[in-house]
Amino acid sequence: MTADGRQRIDKWLFFARVVKSRSLAAKLAQAGRVRVNRAKIDQASHQVRPGDVLTITLDRRILVYRVLEPGVRRGPAAEARLLYEDLSPPAPPIEPAAAAPLRERGRGRPTKKERRALDRWKGGE
Repeated sequence: MTADGRQRIDKWLFFARVVKSRSLAAKLAQAGRVRVNRAKIDQASHQVRPGDVLTITLDRRILVYRVLEPGVRRGPAAEARLLYEDLSPPAPPIEPAAAAPLRERGRGRPTKKERRALDRWKGGE
């Protein structure tokens, strides 16, 4: 951390517990999956400072964080939450899953029609 409150993006992501290791944070930044104030970055050494807005694209979600302060260490999750303000959009509501096709117990193997219904229910073909 420098005197003006700047910190490398890979260290900040690690301290804020966005990723499990600093090397994963560096790979995330180098892959272009992190934006700082809407500008895509491709270096793990990019400096962030308080007030910057980070957009982080992970596998199944998009995180939008405003940096409140640079990290000093990777501490507990409660300490990590003090480093940022979460601006992420709310997750879409989860629809209740349709009930699985029912079969009587002890009827043997399912028929072709029942197998197809099970495949459709599981999200297959």
